[in-house]
Amino acid sequence: MKLVTFSTPDAPQLRLGALDAAAQRVIDLTTHGGPATMAALIAEGQTGLARVQAVLEASDDGDWTAIEAVRLSAPLPRPGRNIFCIGKNYRPHAEEFHRSGFDASSAAGADAIPEAPIMFTKAPSTVIATGETVPGHLDDTGTTDYEGEIAVVIGRGGRGITAEAAMDHVYGYTLVNDVTSRQLQRDHKQWLLGKSIDGFCPMGPWIATADEFAASGEVRLRTWVNDELRQDAVLADLIFDIPTIIATLSRRITLEPGDIIATGTPDGVGIGFTPPRFLKAGDVVRIEATGLGTLVNPIA
Repeated sequence: MKLVTFSTPDAPQLRLGALDAAAQRVIDLTTHGGPATMAALIAEGQTGLARVQAVLEASDDGDWTAIEAVRLSAPLPRPGRNIFCIGKNYRPHAEEFHRSGFDASSAAGADAIPEAPIMFTKAPSTVIATGETVPGHLDDTGTTDYEGEIAVVIGRGGRGITAEAAMDHVYGYTLVNDVTSRQLQRDHKQWLLGKSIDGFCPMGPWIATADEFAASGEVRLRTWVNDELRQDAVLADLIFDIPTIIATLSRRITLEPGDIIATGTPDGVGIGFTPPRFLKAGDVVRIEATGLGTLVNPIA
């Protein structure tokens, strides 16, 4: 199923909802006995999903609202923790980043391809919804860049999760734009500051649950800037796959329900061009993936 967090013009408080199969209508789960937030629903695990399914099966046309009549928030608008992210996880992107002169994570002469997953985080204050404006003015370096990514949402937490068991811990998937200040990323060596500017993580438009979204290698991820296709890849291109990412993280960090893991971006980011093509005010970034909808954000 497709799960959303939304509000309406006459009821601005955020509520939990589910979309119909065509993603054209939303039903308010909060008023049908469901929990108030996405985080609470995720914490309920399979029991919560079964309750949602029962609501959907018992619904009639009067229970649904056209998607155009609601305002979608980020699915997890207030994540409880930093968003986990994987750097340089598509081979062509690792190579373009290595060539760019902005990669402070690799020593001179080192191989562009990482030998182990590169992990960093983005602060919760980075999260905004589809349609919201990315505050590019907060990056006064003028080097704001886009990174379209598929993100994993953890359902059942744990530590020491094996790669073989990892997919049993996945609740669902969503899209994120790992917006980045390249100069801050380079100058500060460690990536937190360049990645964690307020509003620099658009997320959504929905969470597709694991039974709805098959994270197969054929899933296609694409990013456009002003209707120009910039990124185009499939999940099979990941250097470190989702089970490996979960196993590596959870070996030493306890994962919790609702944790978000962005799996990495393909090649075609702004610094991959000569000269670099950074985002500027008025640009619009659109990210799509099979089964995960469209994440669209203008740049201020």
